[in-house]
Amino acid sequence: MQNKERVIVENVQPQVNKGAFYIKRVPGEKVTVTADIFSDGHDIVSASVKYKVQKDKKWREIRMAPTVNDAWKANFIVEKEGLYAYVVEGWVDHALNWHHGIVLKISDGQQVQSELLEGAEYLVAIKKLSPKKEHVYIDNCIAVFGDSSKYQQAITEVSSEKFHGLLLDYPVKTTITSSASFGVNVERLKARFSTWYEFFPRSTSEEKNKHGTFKDCERLLPKVAEMGFDVLYFPPVHPIGEINRKGKNNATNAQKNDVGSPWGIGSKHGGHKAIHPDLGNLDDFKQLVKKAKDFKIEIAMDFALQCAPDHPYVKEHPKWFKWRPDGTVQYAENPPKKYQDILPIYFETDDWKNLWEELLSIALYWVEECEIGIFRVDNPHTKPFNFWGWLIAEVKKKHPEVLFLAEAFTKPKVMQELGKQGFSQSYTYFTWRNTKEELTSYVNELTKTEQKEYYRPNFWPNTPDINPYALQTANEAMYLQKYFLAATLSSNTGIYGPVFEQMVCDAVPGKEEYNSSEKYQIQNWDWNLENKLTRIIAKINQIRKQNTSLQQTNNIDFCDTDNDMLMAYYKYDDQKSNETFMVVNMDANQMKQGWVKMPLHQLGVQEGHQLRMEDLITGSSYIWDKEWNYIELHPALPFHLFKIHK
Repeated sequence: MQNKERVIVENVQPQVNKGAFYIKRVPGEKVTVTADIFSDGHDIVSASVKYKVQKDKKWREIRMAPTVNDAWKANFIVEKEGLYAYVVEGWVDHALNWHHGIVLKISDGQQVQSELLEGAEYLVAIKKLSPKKEHVYIDNCIAVFGDSSKYQQAITEVSSEKFHGLLLDYPVKTTITSSASFGVNVERLKARFSTWYEFFPRSTSEEKNKHGTFKDCERLLPKVAEMGFDVLYFPPVHPIGEINRKGKNNATNAQKNDVGSPWGIGSKHGGHKAIHPDLGNLDDFKQLVKKAKDFKIEIAMDFALQCAPDHPYVKEHPKWFKWRPDGTVQYAENPPKKYQDILPIYFETDDWKNLWEELLSIALYWVEECEIGIFRVDNPHTKPFNFWGWLIAEVKKKHPEVLFLAEAFTKPKVMQELGKQGFSQSYTYFTWRNTKEELTSYVNELTKTEQKEYYRPNFWPNTPDINPYALQTANEAMYLQKYFLAATLSSNTGIYGPVFEQMVCDAVPGKEEYNSSEKYQIQNWDWNLENKLTRIIAKINQIRKQNTSLQQTNNIDFCDTDNDMLMAYYKYDDQKSNETFMVVNMDANQMKQGWVKMPLHQLGVQEGHQLRMEDLITGSSYIWDKEWNYIELHPALPFHLFKIHK
């Protein structure tokens, strides 16, 4: 701090790790900046937020307003993708301090000719900061303040709102205290709002036990679009290793026709930049990506940084793997689980620079060769954090539109660190949160703490790796409830299908794993099947696209009910131009009824005001004019999704 600085600027929010990492936004979103700003003595303090796109030279400035107890606040809007910077500035505002004093003296009837002369000096400095359109007014004030014969005109002018506004608009900052610079990573809208569907391309053939192809996947695009999904995610589409290949049900010894796990990447057919020959060729994949865009669907690729024992890297770059004393490579383990078909990459290798560059080239290859804009990253928590921070930043330098989803079901702080390092979205514990209390607590943690600034949750009820106990014995109502919760609590959501909508739940006894898992074999699905789940999922996804309150996660408030088996919550967009109210029966077996409390204060209305509650699922409408309102929900349709009309 310089010796003339008198203002303290501290506790600037939002920030992540004292500015070491970026907060996250999408274009059009608001950044609300707060700080504690104060000075010695009684002089008036002013403050502002300055912000810009990082590469720009010119800063934009927004004045901050005091709230309570020396806390200040201001908002700015990020307008386009890219990296932004912002700082908070505080200063003793001598001109405003002078103005405050002279107005009080005038009100007290005191003579202020000397003070007017002092004000004229401030105006000379203000003129240098102001545009030409203000100069005539400023020159007139200077002349009047210095002319004792125009004293009455001077005190009238100095007491005017116009004059006070001039001092606010063009502050003279003789000494400034600046905070550190903080960053905003502004990604495209799909980072905040996306609806994912996952299936295995090899299970798409119409012929039983025949390996599916990318052409078969093209046939299913209309169905995926009809259900309202805009991201189609595939497990790895690369050649699958033949050495130590896993058989059905994760058997150690594969039979002749076993297809293996797609996550055991690499064989004589190539590695991470190759296509599994049974799926098609590179041109087929490009055609699929292009065709998907016609249906407003993006293909998301799996970015799994691991290798099968026969991956070309093993011979070409042996230093990238950890070799045991007996001359074999250490395969992947998560005791007691063993993954003999997968070799983890050894990130502590002395050849790490070449390793990092090669792994970066994989991502850039698919982005530039096939226009891939989304990666689902497999097990990122088993690789160094700083590697991900570097790789994501390097990709975004060339292709800022590229998004990364972190598949990391691990310790909370590890998952949070990945979010800080730049992952656009993250898998979550939603899969295991089943009760009202669990869900309320977890969503509040994600949306009411610092995590809301950098950790974008993506809620999945199931994945190929996770057949949760709650779904293993579930009825249709439970599946309906789980998808509704995922899709309305979080703006990013996804399912592994058609397992989910066809309610496949057969599990390995005592484990959260699918029996006859599709990870190790081709499945034959009835892709023409339609049921209540497919129709309701399509309806919910359509509603999400039509209501901006459901296209974000953080603006959510849970509401009181008199029945613990009813969960109610209110969501709204930043402008509160779209507001929705959800009520869910948490009992999948029995009808529940009770009273729910409307958030009238948040809605800006008083009891007695008529609200039209439009149920977007059924099309029915109700008039509510009380704070507490009656609800009855049956397992056949265990939720309401109301759009609030004031």
